[in-house]
Formats: sequence, C-alpha cells, structure tokens
Amino acid sequence: MFQISTYGDTGLRVQFGETISKNTNEQIRNFCMYLKEENIPGVIEWIPTYTAVSIIYDPYYILYDSLKKRIESMQNQLSAIELPAAEVIHIPVLYGGEKGPDLEQVAYLNGLDESEVISIHSGTDYLIYMMGFIPGFPYLGGMSDKIAAPRLSNPRPKIPLGSVGIAGEQTGIYPLESPGGWQIIGQTPLKIYDPNRETPILLRAGNYVRFFAINAAEFAAIEKDMEAGNYIPHMEKRKE
Repeated sequence: MFQISTYGDTGLRVQFGETISKNTNEQIRNFCMYLKEENIPGVIEWIPTYTAVSIIYDPYYILYDSLKKRIESMQNQLSAIELPAAEVIHIPVLYGGEKGPDLEQVAYLNGLDESEVISIHSGTDYLIYMMGFIPGFPYLGGMSDKIAAPRLSNPRPKIPLGSVGIAGEQTGIYPLESPGGWQIIGQTPLKIYDPNRETPILLRAGNYVRFFAINAAEFAAIEKDMEAGNYIPHMEKRKE
C-alpha cells in the first residue's frame, strides 16, 4: 500500500498499511530516510506513525500537486534504501514497590506472580516503532499478551519520569513527568530525554529496547552516575 491524501491545508499523508507490523515500519523508515536525503524545498517536517507518514509543507514554496508527484516518483526508489543496522539499548528497571505500584495488579490480572511478570517483560527485545506524545516517549512493539493489562480507569495526574508502564499489549517509558493512565510496573534511572544532552533523545525509531531488572542500590548508583554524566547505557548491534 502506498496511498497519498491531503492532511489539512498544508499537509500530505502517505499511508503504508492498515495494521502495525515490522514490514510497514521498515517501509516508513525507508521513506523518512529518503525524504531526508532528497531535502525537498518547501517540506518543513514529517511525522512518522505506526502506519503512515504525515508531511507538512509550505505552499509558498511547493504546491500539493507538485509535492504529490514528487512523492509518487519516490515510491520505486524506496527498496534501494539501506537502513542502518539496528541497535539494542539495555534499559535497567527497578520493578515493583514504590517504583512500580501496578506490578501486583498486572500479575493478578494475568494469573501470574510478580517475578513471572518481570521475567516476561524483561525477556524480549522491543522494536521502537515510533516516538510519541511527549519528547522521547517510545512506542514499543513485541510485548507478550501474557502480561497485557488495560489502562487505568482513572489516570494519574503525575507519573514520575523514567516510569515503565503497560497499556493493553504495549509497553513504554515515560521520559518526562506527565499525567498518564498506563499501569506502572517499574522505573528506570536512565534519562530517556535530556534537553541539555548533545543528543537529547536517547532512543530512536527502528532500534530495540531490552529491559533488565536491577535492585534499589543499583538504581541509586546508576541515577548518581547519570547525573554526573558517567553512565553510558550498554548498546549492541542486533542480530536479525
């Protein structure tokens, strides 16, 4: 699927699929990389989602029909784009207790004990499909339905930064303190988003996240090292 439609009065939307899938995600990342290389005059920005890319343009530089033709001409070139090798970033998490107040509930809903939830949650690599509603929020795919849990009926007005949550069959990390309705099962001491860092957003769509459990003492030590700029998360090339 490669369908182009209007998106407001200064936008264009390219639809690549109807369902969340790794293949669709790869097409979207190919397309975004090609957009960056083409540097089309008048294109202001593009916004990738699970199944589509929205392009915002300046009509004083380029009109919709001209941009649509330019985008259509790109379609056959996408297969030639070579994506960089994906990396896996290891994210430490202190599960349960004050850092993960909903771990017990998630376990109860799925007929598991808390250690089983932790084992399942930290036992897979999660593809970062896209970055979300606040700076640095990763939408992760690949969570087991064995630990799925509904959103809270009454969202919390304040969720600490670094909180790791579950909503339905998705898991994610809150990079900033924020309201939210996800079931919080733990917290990472890593700063997923830091505007003062050379690269403010730690994660990138197309890479993977692997969680691993730590204890309270390790949490405090990593947090201290993060503040001092001495902690570098472990990353490795992913073997497909």
